Amino acid sequence: MSYVIIFILLWPFKMLMKPFHRRTGRNLVIQTAKIGDFVNITPLLKHLKKSDVLISKTVLPLAEHDATIDSIYLIEDYKKSLLSKIRLAFHLLNRYDNVYLLQPNSVNAFYAAFCNAAGKAFLIAYTRKWYHSIFYQTADIVRLHRKTDFTLESYLKLADPAFTADSYKKHATWPLWVPEQTLPALAKNQQIKIGISISAGNKAKTIPTDVWIKILNCLHGLPCQFYVFGPENEQPYLDQLLAKLTDSEHIISLIGQLKLHEVPHAISQMDVYIASDSGNIYIADAVETPVVCLAGPCDLAEQHPTFAPLILTPEDPKLAPESFIFSAPYTFRHSAEELFSLSDVQLNQIRSFVISKTGQEQNHA
Repeated sequence: MSYVIIFILLWPFKMLMKPFHRRTGRNLVIQTAKIGDFVNITPLLKHLKKSDVLISKTVLPLAEHDATIDSIYLIEDYKKSLLSKIRLAFHLLNRYDNVYLLQPNSVNAFYAAFCNAAGKAFLIAYTRKWYHSIFYQTADIVRLHRKTDFTLESYLKLADPAFTADSYKKHATWPLWVPEQTLPALAKNQQIKIGISISAGNKAKTIPTDVWIKILNCLHGLPCQFYVFGPENEQPYLDQLLAKLTDSEHIISLIGQLKLHEVPHAISQMDVYIASDSGNIYIADAVETPVVCLAGPCDLAEQHPTFAPLILTPEDPKLAPESFIFSAPYTFRHSAEELFSLSDVQLNQIRSFVISKTGQEQNHA
């Protein structure tokens, strides 16, 4: 509500400056969510060819290595004080011809509405507040996004309603950033390379250790090497897994060894990637590495991998999705053990998927 008050107070200044707006051809894209959400806006960025972005500091390493992005504004830098909020608002005011609001929370909607852009396309979601209507009155295009809509497609349709999810491909860095030297652990070998994320940014979406053991066991007999991706704070999850394994020789830890912009290339070296609905799943999808995604509490109708995915949802009908793109809680009614439980049929699906995607059919017919 505070951003509505700021908007009303600054409205006379916005209108006073409007006659001084000159066409620049510049685009501003606003999406301040995390890694997976950033990857899913890249088809729109690719269509626009060049844009400035208002994003979260979390995804800065990816944005810095994206040729479709020019100037970068970090939302965290402008939420510290009222003065910094107003400073950014006036900096953006007459700078853009087109503004795309992809994550419509109060702060983002305020900045999008305050711009004197000639073309303003705003996504409106199921979490909107009644007082957001003042922001939406400034838009030229308002597109309603429902829980049954595919986010990637909703983003693209802000630019052209004829676009579909197939109109442009995703990317994590553009072009794919390739390091001069890769980690020795990623050197080519005869093993099936399977990347895994044993935790997620939202810890409630972390796959339990016992479920990981079932996944590893279901792939027993295949020449698999498992590469564990993640930041340093996920080491305790790996320690829990290693403590329960009798044989850990086939586990290689990459935890804390990769900067975020190095992750896409490293994942592109994998044959398959396995994780819950998390950032690395969408990075893997963007570099066209086949993925096994355990949906857990997430509704993957709204946002999901699109390149050769195996998506496993809870079989128990009482475990209805509770987590959505614009409404993602950090606690759920059911335990992680229930949400990520895998039946024998699903474990066999994982094994068959890995075999089919790695050319092992003849060896394991």
